[in-house]
Amino acid sequence: MFLNTIQASEGSRKKSKRLGRGIGCTLGKTCGKGHKGQKARSGGFHKVGFEGGQMPLQRRLPKIGFTSQSSKYSSEVRLSELNLLATEIIDLKTLIDANIVPVFTKTAKIIQSGAVNKAVTIKGIKVTSGAKASIEAAGGKVEA
Repeated sequence: MFLNTIQASEGSRKKSKRLGRGIGCTLGKTCGKGHKGQKARSGGFHKVGFEGGQMPLQRRLPKIGFTSQSSKYSSEVRLSELNLLATEIIDLKTLIDANIVPVFTKTAKIIQSGAVNKAVTIKGIKVTSGAKASIEAAGGKVEA
């Protein structure tokens, strides 16, 4: 390969429109902008969503819902998922290592869904009242 033989691949460089070169090229006189109006003029643009003074769609529709930014750092863990862990003591690091919760999780909460079959000790993880009762019934305990 030599520097003087390098070329752009076919179709990667599109030719620019040559405006105002007479009626034969379809881009002469008005240059494809039509006659008059805001869009035909130089500097004639408006913001995205502008509807000519009519109330824009994004302002006509009601505001609904709310997405908490902190929700992406918290996770829920089912009781049945605790059976998949080999360790007796379960904390946040154990759940992350076992890929039960995402790596960027800062808080987790165990909810009552399914059943736990073995005695486990929960450390530093929030637990619902129903899940706590199930863990203690299986012989485990919950530590704050």
